[in-house]
Amino acid sequence: MGVERIVKHNLLIRKTGRKFIRMLLLLITVSIVTFTLVSMSPIDPLQANVGQAALGAMSQEQKAKLEEYWGVNVPPVRRYLNWAGGFVRGDMGISLLYRQPVSQVIGVKLSNSLFLMVFAWLISGILGLVLGILAGVFRGTWADRIIKGYSLLISSTPVFWLALLLLLVFAVWLKVLPIGLSVPIGVESAGVTFLDRLRHAILPAVTLSITGVAGVTLHTREKMIDVMESDYMLFARARGENTWSMVKKHGLRNILLPAMTLQFASVSEIIGGSVLVEQVFSYPGLGQAAVTAGTGSDVPLLLGITIVTAAIVFFGNFIADILYGVIDPRMRKGGEAS
Repeated sequence: MGVERIVKHNLLIRKTGRKFIRMLLLLITVSIVTFTLVSMSPIDPLQANVGQAALGAMSQEQKAKLEEYWGVNVPPVRRYLNWAGGFVRGDMGISLLYRQPVSQVIGVKLSNSLFLMVFAWLISGILGLVLGILAGVFRGTWADRIIKGYSLLISSTPVFWLALLLLLVFAVWLKVLPIGLSVPIGVESAGVTFLDRLRHAILPAVTLSITGVAGVTLHTREKMIDVMESDYMLFARARGENTWSMVKKHGLRNILLPAMTLQFASVSEIIGGSVLVEQVFSYPGLGQAAVTAGTGSDVPLLLGITIVTAAIVFFGNFIADILYGVIDPRMRKGGEAS
């Protein structure tokens, strides 16, 4: 037993090491692609951040200082290597727009976005699983048609349009929720309460939740239909078991793994959706900072945000791989054999 335990431990370490190396290669590739796209952008950082009129009134010495600050005349390869060297040492650089360390800017913006993404991720997963089970169990009924129609409608609806619609209804017409931002206007930070932040985060979080439900619901519905038509479910029905007992004993075990796979894969969709949602609601989160950095040619900040978001997505997939073996021992054995 001791030898078998050591072998399993070594296999786990080896598998984790391969995934870690894959994550590093992924992050390096993402950073190179992002830097290349920013370098190829036709946006002039001086005109975008200073303005054409102000730029025209400057002397050549002032323009030269600005070009040096924004790194206009530095070769792209050298700029990337300088950034990569600092990143390896734990220095993400200084944001050219915020004039603060990139790590500090990302920390503030990520804390604002974290509530939105976690709330949307949990609600979309739980609600999507419940709706998918109901639609699959009652296939062909009015409940199934309503849930399926809702999911198809939401999956084809642009997230920014849905955000504008919710903003118009609840903030402009009904006036029950704030129109945007993360805190009340004109209130000092010391006077902002948790309830104030919660009220300002409701509409963006609900928007992300609604759009994330559709994919999980439709996927779970199809899996549940396959389970309900399987031989062991027919045998359980012949033994006189009621529907919910069969779903609890046999259905959940077979649909939980695919649902969890899709749920962890949806992390990237939620992060992408938060960019548009935060723009609509003027919510000062990571998505809005990414847009600001991209349009303002703030390369250090944009690269830092890209690396952080890519790491979050990869970490979600990594956790899913670990949980696979806990839920389905067959996958753990298959991974050890390989």
